[in-house]
Order: sequence, then structure tokens, then C-alpha cells
Amino acid sequence: MSGPSIEAVNLSKRYGSFLALSNLSLKIEGSKCVGFLGPNGAGKTTTLKIFTDMIRASEGKALINGIDVHVDKRKALSSVGSLIESPEIYPSLTPREALSMVSEIRGLPRAEKRKKIEDVVSEVKMEEWLDKKVGKFSKGMKQRINIASALLSDPDVFLLDEPTTGLDPRGMAEVRDIVKSLKTRNRLIFMSSHLLNEVQDICDEVAMIDHGKLLVYDSLSNVTRRASSDGGNIVEIELSREIDQQTVNNDIASLANVSVVERPDPKRIRIHFSGGIQNQEKLLLDLASMKIGMISFHPSTSALEDTYLKLIKDTL
Repeated sequence: MSGPSIEAVNLSKRYGSFLALSNLSLKIEGSKCVGFLGPNGAGKTTTLKIFTDMIRASEGKALINGIDVHVDKRKALSSVGSLIESPEIYPSLTPREALSMVSEIRGLPRAEKRKKIEDVVSEVKMEEWLDKKVGKFSKGMKQRINIASALLSDPDVFLLDEPTTGLDPRGMAEVRDIVKSLKTRNRLIFMSSHLLNEVQDICDEVAMIDHGKLLVYDSLSNVTRRASSDGGNIVEIELSREIDQQTVNNDIASLANVSVVERPDPKRIRIHFSGGIQNQEKLLLDLASMKIGMISFHPSTSALEDTYLKLIKDTL
């Protein structure tokens, strides 16, 4: 197998008469970050709990790197790091002490334990807090230590269940930065969320679920393209200075592959364009050459929101 993978094969989960998952089939392969979107109660946490064997599916299979987690749990989960319903850390412990306990439970060799703990704490940027009591930490700091705990086994598959829930804005930003850094280590990250801006900021692909059913799984750009009436892509440009409407209408609107240009405010424009990644690259180069004060260029968050609301509405 060329890279890490997870696969749901006709997964269903019933709680009495309630159907939490309904024949969910989803295969994700390779090193990337996939956002798992859906409203509360859609089945996101149920799916992740099945993949970690915390609960059993009523029907179907959950495969990690081709191994059924219910048939060979130890082998399937040996390459997995997970953070499901964030655990609380004993406030009287330091991160070193808490991670040492986890290392022993997981059977990490004693000779490797000290260095491994220091390495994972460094990866979540908590080195200076390694020997401080956790009881004094903010929620965001505790969550970073929880992520460090999941990293102890050096996983190539990472399962995260709404990792920024309950955090203040600073804590959310810190955890998002950590998740972004995880992407650089040849890992498959499957992250549930109901925060569209979070998925937009972190993820490469999106899987949307509602009422236990998969609505769509595709690249972020292809998913956001669904919101465009002309079937194209939408990007937003942030500017360091105001741009006049004449420049928008005459210069930017005339660029190759551009169909519509909007100016939501004087320092922001939204561009609809056709084609794939090559056209997006050319558009970026053309805009840079115009020297209009561009400071950011990213897929439109509103496009993802529009697509999400349309797909969720269609299932009601």
C-alpha cells in the first residue's frame, strides 16, 4: 500500500430504533487532512468511535490500512493516534508524568520513553511547560498535551473529534496550528468539525455527512465549486489598501478564465473563475503582477458555507 488509509464499508450503527449511521461508505488514502463535516448528531463521532473500536458497528466494516479494526484491533490501531472526546489530565501531574503513564500503558520501551516524550511535547510546542503542573494550564494547553499523547506511537493515521471545541479563540488558533504542523509528517488526518472556517483553513479535502449518510467527499476546491452558479471556483483576495471599482470592473474582470468579480468591501474581492489548479495558479500570478496590494489569496469560505447549507437542506 502506497500510503496510510481508512475505509468505511457500508457502516451502519443503530441505537434501538435510532439509526446513527446508514450504510456509510468512504475511502480515504494518502497523506492529507480531510475535514469531516456535519451538523450535531449527524454521525461524526459515532464514525470515529467505530474506527477506534470504542463502539461496534451494527453492520459493515471499518478498515485502517486495510485491516479491520474489529477483527484485529491491536494491529489496526498500532499506527493510529486519536483524540475522541478529549480526556481530562490529572491536574496534579506534569506533562512528563502524564505522558510517562501513557507510554507505559502503550508498552513504549523504557530506553526510548524519555526522548519520545520530549519529542512529542516539542512537536506541540510545549517544551517550557514539560515539568509544570497541568492544573495551571489553559484548555488549549491541555489539548496540546492530549495531542502529544496521541503522537507517542508515531502514528501515520490521526483521528480527531472536533479538537477545538470549548477552547477560547487563542486556544483554537494554537490547536489549529498544531494540526497544520501534523500535515508535514506524512500523515493522514481525519478531523471531524462543524466549524467551516476551521476546515477551510486546515483541510485539503472534505467529507460531509448528515443523518448518518455521506453527502459528498471531494477536494475542497471541487466541493466549493458546487456553490458557484457557473460551476467554477471562487477565491477571496485580501488587500492591504483599498481598490477602486473601475480596477475591479476593467482590469481584474478581464483576466483569463474570470467570470465574475465581486467587491464585498474596499479591501476585499471575490473572484469566480473556471478551470482547475493550473488556472488558479495563473490567476494568482496575474493578480500579483498587477501590484494591487494583495496580502492573501484563498478559497472562499462563503462558498463552502453555501455548499454545506445546500447539501444539508437537501437532506431535510
